[in-house]
Amino acid sequence: MRAGLFERYDPGAFFCEMFGSAEHPASHTAPIRERLQRMKMSGLHRRARATDRELFSLGITFTVYSDRNAIDRVLPFDVIPRVISSEEWQHIESGCTQRVTALNRFIHDIYHEQHILKDGIVPAELVLENANFRREMIGLDLPFGTYVNVCGIDLVRDGAGVFRVLEDNARTPSGVSYVVENRHLMLRAFPDLADNIGLRQVSDYGMRLRDGLGDVAPSGVGEPRIVLLSPGVFNSAYFEHVFLAREMGVPLVEGRDLIVDDDFVYMKTTGGLQRVDVIYRRIDDDFLDPAQFNPQSVLGVKGLFSAYRAGRVSLANAVGTGVADDKAVYAYVPRIIEYYLSEQPILPNVETHLCREPEGLAYTLAHLPELVVKPVGESGGYGVVVGPKASREELAECRARIEHNPSNYIGQPVIDLSVCPTLTDDSLEPRHVDLRPYIITGRSSWVLPGGLTRVALRKGSLVVNSSQGGGTKDTWVLE
Repeated sequence: MRAGLFERYDPGAFFCEMFGSAEHPASHTAPIRERLQRMKMSGLHRRARATDRELFSLGITFTVYSDRNAIDRVLPFDVIPRVISSEEWQHIESGCTQRVTALNRFIHDIYHEQHILKDGIVPAELVLENANFRREMIGLDLPFGTYVNVCGIDLVRDGAGVFRVLEDNARTPSGVSYVVENRHLMLRAFPDLADNIGLRQVSDYGMRLRDGLGDVAPSGVGEPRIVLLSPGVFNSAYFEHVFLAREMGVPLVEGRDLIVDDDFVYMKTTGGLQRVDVIYRRIDDDFLDPAQFNPQSVLGVKGLFSAYRAGRVSLANAVGTGVADDKAVYAYVPRIIEYYLSEQPILPNVETHLCREPEGLAYTLAHLPELVVKPVGESGGYGVVVGPKASREELAECRARIEHNPSNYIGQPVIDLSVCPTLTDDSLEPRHVDLRPYIITGRSSWVLPGGLTRVALRKGSLVVNSSQGGGTKDTWVLE
C-alpha cells in the first residue's frame, strides 16, 4: 500500500518509472520513494517554487516561434526525478553506442562506395533524393569516419517496459544544457533526496565534448583551437550555446567573427587573427557557407566549406548527416545495424509504416484514427497528428496531406508511453515521459549517463516537446 505523497498516485495500466509494473517492480527506486514519502506536499511545492525562481534568474529559456505574444519562456521543470537502474542504463548505453556506430558507417558509405544502396538494403532514391543528402560530401574522408559527433536518440518505454527508439537526432541535437542544469537545480533544492544513493554525475559533459571534438581535429594539430558557432541571440537554443561554450571553455562565435583565408579559418580577436581548427556548429547545413549553399545566408562564413574539403578545419556534426535522422531512413536503421555490424539491434524501433511505399500508404490511410502520423523532415513535434486524439476535421486534413505527398509521411502505432510521478497543484499524478540520451563520438563513443527526460505536463497528453507544452525532469542513473 502506498503512503505519504504517493497515497493517491495511480499510474493505471501504464508502466511507471517510479514503481515499475506488477511483472517488473522497480526495486531500485525504493530508497528514493521512501525519502519522498516522508516529505509533505507543502514542502515539495515550496522547493518547486524555488527551482522555478532559479530557472528564471538563470535565464534558462527556450523559444516558441509560433507564439508572437510569448516568445521566450522558462522551460517547465518537474522536481520528481526519473530514476534508471544501473542494469537498465547498461542496456541503453550499449544500444545507443551500437546505433551511432552503425549510423556513422552508413553515412561514410553513402558518401563513398554506396554499398548499402547497391545491395538494395536501403532504397537508393530514399538517400540520393533526400533533401539532406549533400553531394558536396562525396569522397570526403573524415577522422575516424566520424560524421555524427553529437547524437541525441529519442527513446520511449512501452507498456511492457521495453525501451524503443522513436527517432534519431544526428544533425544538431539540443537539450543537453537542461540535463546538466536540472541536476544542479536538484542538488541544491533536494540534497536530502540525492544524498548517498550512488548517483552518476553529468557535470563532466562539457569536458567530454571538448575531448571528443579535439579527437577529430585536422591531422597534425597538437592543441586544437575549438569554437562554438551559433546563429546568434535570437536562436531558440541560444541559452544552450552560451552554456556549452562556457562548459567547454571555448569561444562562442557567430559567422561575422570568422574569416577564411587560403582555406584556413581564422577568428577575429582584439589581438589579431587566430586560427580555428574545430567548429562545433549549431547552424544548419544550408546556412553554413553562402558561397556553397544558400547565397542569402548571413549566419555562416564564406569559404568555410572549401576549408572543410581541404581538411584544414573540422565541423561537428559533419555536413550531410541529416540523411541519418530522416524519419523514413529511421525505419531502415535495424537493417543498417545488421548490414554493417552483423548484429541484431539492442534497442528496437517503433513499428513504422512508410507512406512512400504502397503497403505503408494503404495501411496508414486505412488505420488513420489509430496511428500517429509524422512528417518526415519536421522536428519539435510540429506537424504530428495523434489519431486517437484528433478531431474528424484534423483527420480529414491529415488524409489530404498524405494523399498529396505520401513520401513526406510515416505512420506509427500509438505507444503507451511510460509515466512518472509529476507534481500538480495538490498531488502527484502520472505524466508520460520519453528519454533522450546524448552520445559524443570522436575516436570512440561516450554516452552521458542520464540524458534528457521530457514530460508531457498536460494530463493525458503524449506530446513531450517543450514547443507543445512539455517540460523536463532530472534523470538519475544509479551506480
